[in-house]
Amino acid sequence: MSRQPFIDLTGWTLDLLRRILYLATRTRVFPETPEMLKLRPELAVCYVLDVRRLSNLLVLDRECRELGLPPALRPLRDAAFSAPRSFFFLSRNTRGQFAPNPRNEHSALLKALVRTAVADPRFDVQLVPVTILWGREPGKQDSILEALFAETWQSVSTLRQLFAILIHGRHTMVRFNAPISLRELLSERIDEPRALRKLGRILRVHFRRQREMAIGPDLSHRRTQLRALLNTPAVREAIVAEAQAKSISQVAAQRAAREFALEIASDYTYSVVRAFSLFLTWVWNKVYNGVEVHNFERVTAVAPGHGIVYVPCHRSHVDYLLLSYIIFNRGLMVPHIAAGANLNLPLLGSVLRRSGAFFLRRKFKGEQLYATVFLEYLHLMIDRGFPIEYFIEGGRSRSGRMLAPKAGILAMTIHSFVRSRARPLVFVPVYIGYEKLMEGSSYLAELHGRPKQSESLGDLLAAARLLKRNFGKVHVNFGPPLALAEFLDAQHPAWREESIDARAPWLRNAVEATATALARSINAQAVVNPVNLLAVTLLSTPKHAADLKLLEKQIEHAQYLLAETGWAESIVACRLPPAAVIAYARRLDLVQCHPHPLGDMIRADEQQAALLAYFRNNVLHLFALPALLACLLSHNQRLPRQRAREAIRGIYGLLRAELFLPWEAAELDAVIDRTEAALSRRGLILGDSEILRAPPPNSEASPELRQLGEIIRPTLERQFLTLALLQHHGSGRLTRNALEEAAHLLAQRLTMLYQFNSAEFSEKLLFANVIRNLIDAEILQTDEAGLLQFDERITLAAAQTELLLAAEVRQSIQLIARAAPAPAN
Repeated sequence: MSRQPFIDLTGWTLDLLRRILYLATRTRVFPETPEMLKLRPELAVCYVLDVRRLSNLLVLDRECRELGLPPALRPLRDAAFSAPRSFFFLSRNTRGQFAPNPRNEHSALLKALVRTAVADPRFDVQLVPVTILWGREPGKQDSILEALFAETWQSVSTLRQLFAILIHGRHTMVRFNAPISLRELLSERIDEPRALRKLGRILRVHFRRQREMAIGPDLSHRRTQLRALLNTPAVREAIVAEAQAKSISQVAAQRAAREFALEIASDYTYSVVRAFSLFLTWVWNKVYNGVEVHNFERVTAVAPGHGIVYVPCHRSHVDYLLLSYIIFNRGLMVPHIAAGANLNLPLLGSVLRRSGAFFLRRKFKGEQLYATVFLEYLHLMIDRGFPIEYFIEGGRSRSGRMLAPKAGILAMTIHSFVRSRARPLVFVPVYIGYEKLMEGSSYLAELHGRPKQSESLGDLLAAARLLKRNFGKVHVNFGPPLALAEFLDAQHPAWREESIDARAPWLRNAVEATATALARSINAQAVVNPVNLLAVTLLSTPKHAADLKLLEKQIEHAQYLLAETGWAESIVACRLPPAAVIAYARRLDLVQCHPHPLGDMIRADEQQAALLAYFRNNVLHLFALPALLACLLSHNQRLPRQRAREAIRGIYGLLRAELFLPWEAAELDAVIDRTEAALSRRGLILGDSEILRAPPPNSEASPELRQLGEIIRPTLERQFLTLALLQHHGSGRLTRNALEEAAHLLAQRLTMLYQFNSAEFSEKLLFANVIRNLIDAEILQTDEAGLLQFDERITLAAAQTELLLAAEVRQSIQLIARAAPAPAN
């Protein structure tokens, strides 16, 4: 082996240099324990560093010793091979140490390892690539100077590396990657030169992917990107079409296209992202008791070599800030976020744009040039490998439920992938769960009928007062990535051979299927927090008040059902005992405790109950089937098991579409069996192989079963009100919009007259979902005039709902539906 005079120093010299280096160096190491690497103890370990730097080697050796791994500076010994060191550099700078101009030349140790492996088929060694980034440990103090010397894609001189150590040494990230078996890489019978080229190529790709994960793809300056965008064939054609359509010169059309591009494009600036991360750390510490992150390893496992689209649920403006903060603080590139043009405010818009946000208008209609520029920009981002984030719900949920996905930007993403397939693309569903909402009061006002207020700088400044309040914890759960190519294979196996047409039926169907799959996956990753448990149980009581001990029992039922009815594999459950759940909610001022000689009472006042409804709806889907069965039995007392199944099957299609439940019709019987068994073990239902019975009316279990059924009642009432309105007006009398508006207004009236539910009961979007689901189920059809047509099947759907609702509830709904005015002609 050739000598390495710059590295092969005596032990005491290296030890001295390491001690000096660590005066200015603090590291964050991934993974945190050596067991997570899954090294094979019978094989020797050889570490691989990307660039030849003494500082990286000293850090590697120190962290190996700290983790209890084989030291990098110790000899590599095997029965068939030995070497004085257990590392090599992939890239070697042979042209001087003060000029950044490295030349790839295979390491002598790498050559020797490959030579031995080619000659001896029994020889194997574990290659462990190690990525070391100076200035990439997130969450530390930032400045412009630090940004100038942060990690980039450019090779650097030794002098610049010295400055990087002095400035960023305390913010260093070290990532030990999964071991690579040399024998498995060289399993094909190839000669030594080809084996060296193959191994070098694999390692170079690996390090490039690791760097992309941390600092993003190697893209040039924003102006260069915009120039490339405006020179794409699609944009050039759109410019010509715009000039012709509006009778303007091509220069004017080009100017308009450039203005659109500047309006849309992000201006990602690493120094701003780092400074923003520091600011957000301060904010989160002020307002939250903690941010708990679950299953982020799913992202790190798939990030190398894949384009990533993060798809979170949308509950608050905090969502996108929080998600970017989490991703950055775990060593990955922050996603570029699709933000509404309403957030492109003075000052705020600039900060968001420099943090990776790109802006889009709510509507593209009538702006073909704008639409083309946006589509091409999104394609450029996906094609170049930038991680992206957007909300498929379109807007924030005011009710706490998962809203029906909107196809817009998702369809553009799938079309872009089908068009180029430059790299594999995965969607990562993300569930975000809060315990208190910063926008809670404004959501309630909107649900009570106040128009949505446009965002302004004044609102941003007014939000500063929220820093004095306690909003509990935030929980973020990352779901299993959905690989788009594999999903399209399942939907339409011949998609690779199809012509690229955004209007093709197979592509529209694939977009809809992807949207539904992502919505279901987000719901399946729910994190059940103490506030969710309290809300789902307390709001089921008649006056939002319960005896303390009885409430604890109901929470215990809820926790048991979550563990036993099919969700346990995907959700994150709350492990607190029921008494601790209630105490937790009291500390957040969400409920009040009223001492009483016969037992303490827990109560939520009107405002608290309205806010708690949001958190009940976060997890409503988790309790849908147990609540449905409880509803059936509490209102009918005794039902043949087969009749109960038929009723559940009859309503399940609409319920599944509305709550994004995961089970196909063929799986439903097994899920019902599991639900019955869980309720039976809790003593909430009785029966035998033929008959299901509710507990006796004078038993403790009877009100417990009734309260469980109350969880799903508002959803069933909403469906019944919609069906009652249709029956009252008759087929072919209402348009879709007219039905939505009538249902929304009558629901508001129902709430005021009968105090059925909180304000979210009448949310217009929820009625829009009910109508969409009726159309998808082909119970409703839209004719050429836009009128809703239906036949006798609507009576069957209403009859199934009637079986689940008490007679007085049905009567109240029918009464108010008959009072609805006739539609305007």
